[in-house]
This record gives sequence, C-alpha cells and structure tokens, in this order.
Amino acid sequence: MVFRNLVSPSVLAANCENPDWIVLDCRFDLQDTSAGREAWHSGHIPGARFADLNEDLSGPADPRKGRHPLPDPVDLSDRLSDWGIGINTQVVAYDDASGAFASRAWWLCRWLGHDNVAVLDGGISAWRRMGLPSVRTEYRPAQEHFEIRLRDDMTATADDVVSALEKGSVILDARAAARFLGDEEPLDARAGHIPGAHNYPYTANLDRDGAFLPAKELRMCFESALQDIPPNDVICMCGSGVTACHNLLAMDIAGLPGARLYPGSWSEWSADPARGIATGPDPG
Repeated sequence: MVFRNLVSPSVLAANCENPDWIVLDCRFDLQDTSAGREAWHSGHIPGARFADLNEDLSGPADPRKGRHPLPDPVDLSDRLSDWGIGINTQVVAYDDASGAFASRAWWLCRWLGHDNVAVLDGGISAWRRMGLPSVRTEYRPAQEHFEIRLRDDMTATADDVVSALEKGSVILDARAAARFLGDEEPLDARAGHIPGAHNYPYTANLDRDGAFLPAKELRMCFESALQDIPPNDVICMCGSGVTACHNLLAMDIAGLPGARLYPGSWSEWSADPARGIATGPDPG
C-alpha cells in the first residue's frame, strides 16, 4: 500500500524495518537552528535520517528569494539519493511541530516528482504517546538513484501572485494572525501581509493533539475559505515557504489538490520596498 499524504504511527511502526521505507526527521527550530539535529541525536524513530531545513530542504537565504528558497533540484535529488530514496521508496517525514516542517519535505519530494511520500500524523509526539521506541543509532544507507521529474507548475513567483490577485484568485497566508495583521514581525523586513491575501493559519488544520483534522472537516474549512475558487487558482504562502506546505498538504488530504506554493512568501515580498503591504484584517 502506498501513502501519499498521511501515515499513522502504528503503520510506520510496522514498517520501520522495511527496506522500501525511508524516514526523515525534520525537527527544526527557527530561533535555535541546531535544536533539531540535537534532538535527533538524543533520540529518533528507528531508521530516521536527519533532514535539516536550512541545509537540506532549502537553498541559501537570499533577500531576493526569501529566507528559505527552494533548494537546487539536482542538489536535493543527490541528498535524497544519499538517504537511500529511489523511485519506488515510500518516504515518511515527521517533526515535533505538528507537521510544520515535515510538510516541507513532503512538498519538495512531490515537486521533484516523487508521490510516495507522507507525513507522520501527529509527529513524534504521537509516536511517543503510543510508547513506540526511539533510538540514537546513525544509519548509513546504501545510495539509491533518485530520478528528477520536476513539476514547475507547483510554484508561483511574486509576479504570479500579483496576476492572480488581479484575476480574483485566492492567496492563502499560513502565518499566525498576529503576523498577518502586522501586530508583530519577529523575522522579516516589514510587518503585515500582501494586499488582498487571506489569512489561513496552518494551525487551523490540526486538532488539539496536533494531528490533522479529518478529511471531510478539512474540506469544509477550505471550501469556505476559497469561496468557490478552484484549487488550481489558489496560491499558498507563509513567512518563507515552509508552513504554507502544511496548507497544501491539508488541501491534498481534503481532496483539493492543485494549489501552488509561493516559495519566497512574505520574506521575499517584504524585502522589496517597491511592493505594497497591508495591515489589519483581510478583505473577507
């Protein structure tokens, strides 16, 4: 059986020794960039390779491209190959932030054309609540050949965002409300949001335990937010193109695939003084 959006802790536990399954530990802290790797060393799901947001799942930071630009596809495919991921591998990504970083790995794999990828529902917290084991072993997997089948149609540029707004498309911003409103901005050049964008915090996708809401409930929430706009006319963004992937994953779970990612997101947009910003509530 192939998993393409979520996988439960019990299913992953049954496949930890399956050579066709590769697990990626995507734990990360934007304020302490070494915390994820330290957490991995302290204990991780058996077989998990550590995937660092800055070093593995992003290109070098650049004001013209944002804090977490997309990695070079060849560099990323080489890293996936080094982790033992081949054309038929089932990939499972997890973190300790309810999928906020694991969803980035999920989206990147799909961007490169690899559909057999899922996020561990509830992350390592759900794994631990079930009493499942963690280890400190470092694995050296046999290298596989990852084949790139790049899907350029999954991304949008800043100019695409402008054009989309002009034709009535929906821009969903996954940041917390305080950042969207412009009440606070701890990371980027200016506070606020893209004029015309709608706030849809990624945390709205989760239940109280940090697992994703049921597909039916997610679909109702997104259909209400999109107001009859089809997913193909939706662009997802956030601070730097990371938690926006959480909304893209939630839409996929809800049966609403096809929205695009604006990788540079607010970190790119706000760095250009020529681009307008808005504060306060969104228009609808």
